[in-house]
Amino acid sequence: MELIPLTTTIYVLQLFKIMTQLICFLHFENSMNNSEINAQISAVILDLDGILLNTEVATKDVLKNFLGKYGKVLDMEKEDKRFGITMKQAAVAIVKDYDLPLSPSQFLDEITPMYKERWPLAKPLPGANRLIMHLYKHQLPFALASNSLSGNIEEKISHRGWKEYFSVILGCDQVKAGKPAPYIFEEAAKRMGIDASCCLVIEDSLVGVEAAKAAKMKVVAVPSLESQAYCDADLVLNSLLEFQPELWGLEPFDDWVNNALPVDSICFECLYRNGCLFESAAIVCD
Repeated sequence: MELIPLTTTIYVLQLFKIMTQLICFLHFENSMNNSEINAQISAVILDLDGILLNTEVATKDVLKNFLGKYGKVLDMEKEDKRFGITMKQAAVAIVKDYDLPLSPSQFLDEITPMYKERWPLAKPLPGANRLIMHLYKHQLPFALASNSLSGNIEEKISHRGWKEYFSVILGCDQVKAGKPAPYIFEEAAKRMGIDASCCLVIEDSLVGVEAAKAAKMKVVAVPSLESQAYCDADLVLNSLLEFQPELWGLEPFDDWVNNALPVDSICFECLYRNGCLFESAAIVCD
């Protein structure tokens, strides 16, 4: 293992932070040319996992460890194809694909508590708090529509203080069928009293994009999986930090300072020993 001197590491981390801020600014400048977008939006509908909360990182080893108890090895190619579907649908497919000696309901009974232990560790994704507070400040109706069960949504967001800001919160168990069916988005629009054509959905999964387009809504995709093509989305972004409300007829963000965007703090976790750094990882702090 190659060891990196601490002075070099500090320099690299400082440079990384500067480049992160610069890249964010350049993305903003470049995307200002999106003049083809001409929509008047009256409400926004947000997905939860992968858009607002980084639950994937918090729970990344849960399924792997669960399968290991039964002598099975996680196949990421299969799991990527299931990305965004409901837990009930995933349970049926996982039990079949890995030939588990369980029924789908038994699988869910065993693995759900393991996920619940990790959900409080899930951190907001960059730009999530900023967008929520911006929409709330300007009194724009906005909903949370997730393929999670409503009870699980409550557990995921309860310690974030987000619940009071949303006009509507919907889980897949509150409609006839979850995404990619359009029902959850249609119901969110109905409860907000907004026509579907005037709603903008922000999604990270293909099934979410498909559901939103089926509901006749505009869609911004912030992909969680780079390997998938989001051709049906009206706009594709790398991060919520690139989202420009004014492109959709909404009030622009007012937190720019001298053409620079104050981004969320970046923290670094590392293993340090004898003046050298062994491992490091960048995370977004609360």
